[in-house]
Amino acid sequence: MINQITDISEINQEKIINQIRSLGIDMIHEAGSGHPGIVLGAAPIIYTLYAHHLRVNPKNPNYFNRDRFVMSAGHGSALLYATLHLAGYDLSLEDLKQFRQIDSKTPGHPEYGRTPGVDCTTGPLGQGFATAVGMAMAEANLRTRYPNLIDYNTYVLCGDGDLMEGISYEAASLAGTLKLHKLIVLYDSNNICLDGKTSDTFNDNISMRFISQGWNVITVEDGNSFELINKAIEEAKTSTDKPTLIEIKTTIGKYSLLEGTNKIHGTPPTEEDITQMKEKMGVRNIPFAISQNILEEFQYIMKERCENIQSDWEEKLVNESDEVKEELSYFMNSNKKIEIKDLFYDTPENGIESTRDTSSKILNAYVKDKPYLLGGAADLFAANKTYIQEGGNFQSENYLGKNIYYGVREHAMGAISNGLALCGFRPYASTFLSFSDYLKPAMRLTAMMNLSNIYIFTHDSISVGEDGPTHQPIEQLLALRTLPNLDVFRPADANEVIGSYKAIFEKESGPSAITLARNNVPILEETKANEVEKGAYIVLDTMKKPMGIIMSSGEELHLVLEVAKRLKTKGIDIRVVSVPNLGRFLKQSDEYIEDLLPVEVRKIVVEASSSFSWNKLIYNSKYLITIDEFGASGKKEDVYKKYGFDVDSLEERIEQLLK
Repeated sequence: MINQITDISEINQEKIINQIRSLGIDMIHEAGSGHPGIVLGAAPIIYTLYAHHLRVNPKNPNYFNRDRFVMSAGHGSALLYATLHLAGYDLSLEDLKQFRQIDSKTPGHPEYGRTPGVDCTTGPLGQGFATAVGMAMAEANLRTRYPNLIDYNTYVLCGDGDLMEGISYEAASLAGTLKLHKLIVLYDSNNICLDGKTSDTFNDNISMRFISQGWNVITVEDGNSFELINKAIEEAKTSTDKPTLIEIKTTIGKYSLLEGTNKIHGTPPTEEDITQMKEKMGVRNIPFAISQNILEEFQYIMKERCENIQSDWEEKLVNESDEVKEELSYFMNSNKKIEIKDLFYDTPENGIESTRDTSSKILNAYVKDKPYLLGGAADLFAANKTYIQEGGNFQSENYLGKNIYYGVREHAMGAISNGLALCGFRPYASTFLSFSDYLKPAMRLTAMMNLSNIYIFTHDSISVGEDGPTHQPIEQLLALRTLPNLDVFRPADANEVIGSYKAIFEKESGPSAITLARNNVPILEETKANEVEKGAYIVLDTMKKPMGIIMSSGEELHLVLEVAKRLKTKGIDIRVVSVPNLGRFLKQSDEYIEDLLPVEVRKIVVEASSSFSWNKLIYNSKYLITIDEFGASGKKEDVYKKYGFDVDSLEERIEQLLK
C-alpha cells in the first residue's frame, strides 16, 4: 500500500505513464474522436513534468505562485485531462467519460476557466507557445517587484505544428531577447504531422533556430525514458540567462499498430488496436479502469514535493506590507476594475487634439503608478502614442519597465498580452487598425477567455491619406465589432476618449478595443464623456421632431455636425447621434434605442468603414454612407472627396436623401 512507501524509487513510474496512456485512449474511444498519437507518444513527458517538477496545488489550481503549464499542442487535451485526474485535480472519472461532449469539463481542446488545472485556452497551434512567453514576462516582472514571493516557472508542451506556425518564431525571438530563463519548452519531436511526414514540409534545424534566437537547447534522444526527460528538465531549471527548448524525440502513437505514422495522429484507434496496445503496456483492457495503487502512487509523488508550497507562500505573504498585499490582491483577483473618480486630462489651449494624443495623456496619467498596467507597441510607439514617459522599458536589465518593445510582431504581441493577463495584469497592445488582422487569432482567444486586455488601434480610417489603401482600414472595424465579447470604442474627440477609457477601466472583466484617429480634431462642446458608456447619445437635437437622424462615429462625427448646421440654414432640421460604441448601444433597452432613433424618422449612417456594421439599424443601403472598397493614396482631403466624405459631398447626398 502507498503508506508503506518510503522512497519514490520504489514506485513503478512506467506503470503510471501507461495508465495515463490508457485513460487517454479510453477517452478518445468513448468520444469517437480525438488525437491518440500525442497521448501515446508524449505521456512520459507530461508525467515527468507533473510528478517531478511542476509546483502546483491540485486542491487549489489557481494558487498564484504556481508553476504554469501550457498545452500548446492543444489537440493533446486527452493526455492533459488524464494526467490532471490522476494527479488529484477536481476532474472525476465521469468527467473523463464526457470527453468532447456538450458542456463537459473536458472539451476537445483545453479551455481556460472550464477545466481545473488548465492555465490557458489552446488549440490554434502556436498560440499557447506565444502566450507562455507572456506568462514568463509576467513572472519576470513580478519576481523583480516581489522577490520574496514570486518565482514560478512556465512550461510548455508543443509539437512540430506549433513550431511551423510563424507566431512561435515571433514569440521565441522576443523571449530570447528578454532572457526569460524561467521559460522551459518541451518539444514533442516525432517527425509526423497530420498530413504525413514533417520532412515533406518542415526541414528546419530547430536547434540552430532556437540557439540563434538566444535559447538553450537540450536534446533527449529517447522520449520514452522519463529518467532522461527528468535530467533535461533539471538542467533547464539551472539556466540563469536564457529560456530553454528541450527537444524530446518521441514516437507518435507509441505501442499502436499505426505507431510512427500520421494515421494515428487524429484518428481513434480500433478496438483491436486498443486490445493489443494495452497488452503491451500491461494495463487491464477494461475501459477507464484505474489501479488504486497507481493513483495513490502518482499523488504521493506530487504530495511529497507540493504539499506545503501554498501554505509556506501564504506565511511569507502575511509578513509583507499592506501595500504589497493590496497590489497582489489585484493580481490574484478576477475582478479587474480600476476605479476612475476623476480622469486626469490636460486640455490643449487651442481646443484641438487628435484622439491618439488624448489617449497618450490618459495612459501617461494612469499607467506609471499602477503595477498591474503595462503594455507596448509593434514598433509603433511614436505613431500609436502609447509610450509611457519615465515608465522605463521592459528589458532583460529592467523587467519593471512599463514599455514593451514588441518589434514588428503583431501576432505574438496579442498572444503575449494574453499571457500577461492570465497572470493578473491588465495589459494593452497597440498598432494601426489596418494591422489588427495580424492580431485577430490571439484576440479571438482573448475574448474567449474573457481576459481584460486593452487593444489600442490608431490610424483608424481612410483619413490617413498618403499611406494608401494598405494602411487605410475598411473592414477591420467591422471585424472587431463582430468578435463576441469584445467591447469596441471609436471616440470622436477628447471627451469621448476620456469616456471610453473610463468605461474600459471600470469594467470588471473582458477585453476592449479602442480605435483612434491620427489627425487633429476640435474638442466638441456637444460630446459628453459620461454618455459614452451607453454606446450612443444625442449630440445635436432639434426643437421639434427631426426630419432625419444621422448616426456617426470617430472623425466623421465632426463632418456630420458641420453638415447638420449647414442644412439647418436650409430649413432641414437634423438630429445627430454619436455612436462611440455600437455594440453597447445595441444592448441598451428598447426604450432607450427608440428614444434616440424613433421608428418613423429616417435614419442615415455616416462612417468611413464597412456598411455591414449597421445592418441591425438600417435596412435600406441607400441610407448607408459608408465605404466597401479599398481606399487610395493621396492627401486626406482628396481621399475624402474621392469617396464622398468631404462636407460638400455629404451635404448634397444627405439633403437628397431627406427630400
